[in-house]
Amino acid sequence: MAANVINFMKTYFVYILGSEKNGTIYIGVTNNLAKRIWEHKNSVVKGFTSKYGVNKLVYFEDYSEIQSAIKREKRLKEWPRYCKIKLIEKNNPQWIDLYDKVHY
Repeated sequence: MAANVINFMKTYFVYILGSEKNGTIYIGVTNNLAKRIWEHKNSVVKGFTSKYGVNKLVYFEDYSEIQSAIKREKRLKEWPRYCKIKLIEKNNPQWIDLYDKVHY
């Protein structure tokens, strides 16, 4: 009898939050984007984002492997600020809060 193999694909996200257009930026990684952004919006965890009001989801990417997501997060954090802004504005020129697109 052959064993059934169940593939539980997990998705990981690298995300960028902004306080406002061209404002303070925060980059993070998570496996539950909607929940994590809700936590930022509601200051569940005290820290940088709650202190500076950084809670608008302005950019995100998805990955099937956590190692790839972490590598990308670290790479983005090394970029100069103007490159991060260019990345955001290429996909979201008005810095619209994308939370409604991931919140379900």
